[in-house]
Amino acid sequence: MSQSDRSFSEKRDFIRMRLDTNVTLRYLDQEIVAKCIDLSSTGMQLEADSTLQVGDRVQVLISSSHAELKSLEADAEVIRVSALADGKQAVGLSILSMS
Repeated sequence: MSQSDRSFSEKRDFIRMRLDTNVTLRYLDQEIVAKCIDLSSTGMQLEADSTLQVGDRVQVLISSSHAELKSLEADAEVIRVSALADGKQAVGLSILSMS
């Protein structure tokens, strides 16, 4: 199905980049290793072994292995959580700020 064939309600306002990279979430006094599934300018989708809930605020770190490319650090809010079959969570984050 092409982009033009999709209904308007299915189209996103921001282009998402598909990723498959590890990220670290800092929540309260925990560090949670997660996998970033996709990333846009305003949010990201993760897969994590966590018990996060909508409204939780987390810090996200995506490390860079290239000296020329700075690591991404962001403050984010959990806006969506759904259970996955393997006991993990699919977590949608809204980026509040980046440093």
